[in-house]
Amino acid sequence: MKTLEVVKANRPLSEYAKNLEKEMLVLTSNTTPVAAVVSLKNIDWESLSLSSNPEFMEIIEKSRKEFKIGKRVSLTEMQQEISAMNG
Repeated sequence: MKTLEVVKANRPLSEYAKNLEKEMLVLTSNTTPVAAVVSLKNIDWESLSLSSNPEFMEIIEKSRKEFKIGKRVSLTEMQQEISAMNG
């Protein structure tokens, strides 16, 4: 991860962005993070959209907690539930 003080950023943002691969550039103001520039070269629009959706992230977090405590559904159980929903 790279950091850059906003007041020292003297090039267009696009120049900073094109040099990023897997790294992140964190823009700071008086050493406090204020923004980040991240490469999206290998990310599809759907994943990007979902990762910034608070409701979706709540569902993911809930699922992770349930998985940790052993609450799981087998593939067969899931298929049966979907079949029941479809009539």
